[in-house]
Amino acid sequence: MTHLYAIALGSNRRHGRHGSPERVLEAALSALTAAGVAVTARSPVLATAPLGPGGRRFANAAVLAHTSLDPPALLDLLKRIERAFGRRRGRRWGARVLDLDVLLWSGGRWRTRTLAVPHAGLRARRFVLDPLVTVAPGWRLPDGGTVRHAAARLTRARPLHRDRIAVGL
Repeated sequence: MTHLYAIALGSNRRHGRHGSPERVLEAALSALTAAGVAVTARSPVLATAPLGPGGRRFANAAVLAHTSLDPPALLDLLKRIERAFGRRRGRRWGARVLDLDVLLWSGGRWRTRTLAVPHAGLRARRFVLDPLVTVAPGWRLPDGGTVRHAAARLTRARPLHRDRIAVGL
């Protein structure tokens, strides 16, 4: 049985062999393909601001991919690829040569101690939603709405509350 996944890719550190963060993402896609994951759609690489004290801008992208791996097996593969690129456990919001995350799965929800699908931060992170909406705008999220709706909610202008407006100044 083949499953469809949405996978996020991110990098904000150069790699000794692959070079810039953008090229790291290209090399990571090649590693996914070499491992038997069929990438069927890919977003453009977007430059995004770091979350937390990361300092450097990130290169972020999203792909749609087919594989027979279940979510924990795919996560294991992604972590192996990250380690092969030099990723080490460290600061939560620190610089990283490669970050790969399972965002969505065609089977809906999956939750264990080490994996949550949909990804826990999906609805709150533009650096995830902006690339994802280019490859899967109509993907229906298990908790309602689509990727397009989630992106629109996150980026829409919000009115000021009346108690925050200085009247007569």
